[in-house]
Amino acid sequence: MDVVTFGEAMAMFIAQEVGPLQHVPYFKRSLAGAEVNTAIGFARLGLQSGWVSKVGADVFGKYIMEYLRQEHVNIDQVKIDPCFPTGFQLKSKVVSGDPEVQYFRKYSAASHLGVSDFNEAYFRSARHLHMTGIPLALSNSMRAFAKHAQSFMRIEGKSISFDPNLRPALWTTKDEMIRVINEAAFESDYVLPGIEEGELLTGFTDPRDIASFYLERGVKLVVVKLGSKGAFYKSNNDEGYVPGYQVSRVVDTVGAGDGFAVGLISGILEGLSIRQAVIRGNAIGALAIQATGDHEGYPNRLALDQFIKNYDEEDVKCNIQ
Repeated sequence: MDVVTFGEAMAMFIAQEVGPLQHVPYFKRSLAGAEVNTAIGFARLGLQSGWVSKVGADVFGKYIMEYLRQEHVNIDQVKIDPCFPTGFQLKSKVVSGDPEVQYFRKYSAASHLGVSDFNEAYFRSARHLHMTGIPLALSNSMRAFAKHAQSFMRIEGKSISFDPNLRPALWTTKDEMIRVINEAAFESDYVLPGIEEGELLTGFTDPRDIASFYLERGVKLVVVKLGSKGAFYKSNNDEGYVPGYQVSRVVDTVGAGDGFAVGLISGILEGLSIRQAVIRGNAIGALAIQATGDHEGYPNRLALDQFIKNYDEEDVKCNIQ
């Protein structure tokens, strides 16, 4: 495989009308979960991706498995738990801003993933591990699994990317969240915080200072996501801002950060320069926010190349005029 990841997937029900969730009569079913978003995104670009987790022996679990098979994500290490259910969530429809999301995930099958479920051969078969901070917050056993996976992949000489993906509601205290998230970040090669996450985790407000905080602790590359403004990247020998793609209509912002990770990491794995990889990340993020659902807007390779090409051509026209 090219990339392996792990975490929790949930059935997601998206409101079909604007308004408070309790007033919405109709919902559309889809799939949610930061790590499955990235696994799907990598697969759509033609990379071999695998996702590790547990699902319940219920209709939501069956739905998730069938969905990921259709997306060509490897699920050989997804186990069906007969004792605990698959989580689900409700997501509101909004005209602007972030949607309301209500989770039903406590005591889920995925939260019972533990070190005993770790398959060394499976993880060793992948070139790269992509992690988020969410499994670190879900349960003690899942945190242990995450730390074990990260340590194993480092020993094996594999590259590791880490997206903090902060979920404060899942943590007991803010101090614990900051400590545990940063411990995982320090053990990664590429760290991808959003600007607000970076400010909270480091105490700095300038993207350059946020990046330096992690570089000084052994990280090779930090990319700070700046929303519509694009992204700032910094390594030990290169840095720069990459402007974002401007879109005419924002439909759903959830999943944009995961899409950015797909673009950046796929670009690095394919040998693109850091700047080119960040451009690809910005492009997938821009496509993601123009579609309803967490990953429905993620492109295949042809659509991605065409999107970037169209914008490049438009820039040339503007410069000529």
